[in-house]
Amino acid sequence: MSAVAAVLAVAAPDAAPAAMPAMPSLQPAPADAVGQFGQLVTQGLDQVNNDLVASQVDMQRLATGNASDLHNIMIHLEESQLSFQLMMQVRSRLLDAYSDVMKMQV
Repeated sequence: MSAVAAVLAVAAPDAAPAAMPAMPSLQPAPADAVGQFGQLVTQGLDQVNNDLVASQVDMQRLATGNASDLHNIMIHLEESQLSFQLMMQVRSRLLDAYSDVMKMQV
């Protein structure tokens, strides 16, 4: 049903009601889609972990005086901090969504 037809149906209540489109049937997600999501999450966590480890190595080099480029070390530190904060925000949103789904009554 187009938006115009919906407005016309509301505007003229004595006219014959237009046919509503059929709702798609809800089916569980295929197992490969679930695996792909898990794989995506795992890859994201691995990336964040690798960034944090690289930043830690850079900080150790800076502390021992073996760092040659302070500017790039600070950029890497900020990038790893932002990626960690983003990961934590995504985690919080996923947990909130899961909590909302679990609260739904069937």
